[in-house]
Amino acid sequence: MHTIKTRKNLLDDKTILVTGGTGSFGNQMVERLLQDQNPHQIIIYSRDEKKQYDMRKRLSSDKLKFIIGDVRDKDATRKAMKHIDIVFHAAAYKQVPTCEFFPLEAVKTNILGSNNVLDAAEEAEVEKVVILSTDKAVYPINAMGMTKGLMEKSMTAKARLNGDTTYCGVRYGNVMFSRGSVLPLFINQIKQNKELTVTNPDMTRFLLPLPVAIDLVLYAIQYGENGDMLVKKSPAATIGDLAEAMSIIFEYMKEIKIIGIREGEKMHETLVTREELMKAETNDSFYRIRNLRKLDYEGFFSTGKQTEIPEEGYTSYNTHRLSLDETIDMLLHCNEIKQELTDEAITNLYPATKIETMIQR
Repeated sequence: MHTIKTRKNLLDDKTILVTGGTGSFGNQMVERLLQDQNPHQIIIYSRDEKKQYDMRKRLSSDKLKFIIGDVRDKDATRKAMKHIDIVFHAAAYKQVPTCEFFPLEAVKTNILGSNNVLDAAEEAEVEKVVILSTDKAVYPINAMGMTKGLMEKSMTAKARLNGDTTYCGVRYGNVMFSRGSVLPLFINQIKQNKELTVTNPDMTRFLLPLPVAIDLVLYAIQYGENGDMLVKKSPAATIGDLAEAMSIIFEYMKEIKIIGIREGEKMHETLVTREELMKAETNDSFYRIRNLRKLDYEGFFSTGKQTEIPEEGYTSYNTHRLSLDETIDMLLHCNEIKQELTDEAITNLYPATKIETMIQR
């Protein structure tokens, strides 16, 4: 695989559609595109008019266009896709409990809605589509992971049709400070002077700062080939160390409360299966999982590979495990943590000199 690099003119004069563009990923991606690239136009396609209003006011760029719509609506999605060059598909139900309680809603958005995006992109002869997936799609045990896994399968199936559009995807673990992640929960508990709640202190999770997730998607735009799933190698930490690190950073003295594993959770997450490792290319930073490139029933049913299956996949248990100090250091490099250290609800907890020390660290 190529080593990662950024090409300044990668998306010059392109018209880009971001589905679910008002979410954590969409906001960060649009800011990066406006800062580092020179697109012709960026279209934000999402359902929430309040979030669109806030984003429009905050970014205030004539390159942005906002369209209210839902990926579940095939006709609306087809109309939004006209004259588009590049698609980042981020619209999804992403919270495990929501999908567990309402699995058919997850099916409608994560599977059927994603397929609407793929079909509309083909009809509009879009150059490239990048879908965003998750470690929970791998050996899934919850509805969110199952629907995301089928989204991946829909993408690879579409890629095998060998049309003019290139389809590929990225898969990553927990994006720090994304909606539904544990770090915003800890912040809110600190502000409300509550105990920090931990499901199981030995549970491990991949940690990926949001800017690094954006790097992966831009890498996919530049180097992703038809049907590829690109996976960023990431460190992991235990949930116990994450809670302890937050307590140290914010000098929060309340005890950490263990509440037990919740429905639909794993002790450890997997980013690449054992079976996928057999066909994956790798370098120091990425895995590239190549999929069957065409509708080849002979290759699917009759032809195997003389390759031993690895003993284990790439998991949050066997990746590089961050120590407590490394976890603290990673958190302190997050802009979200730096901003919270200056929040009034936080600054009341301890002297300003402490804040300055932590920010400068």
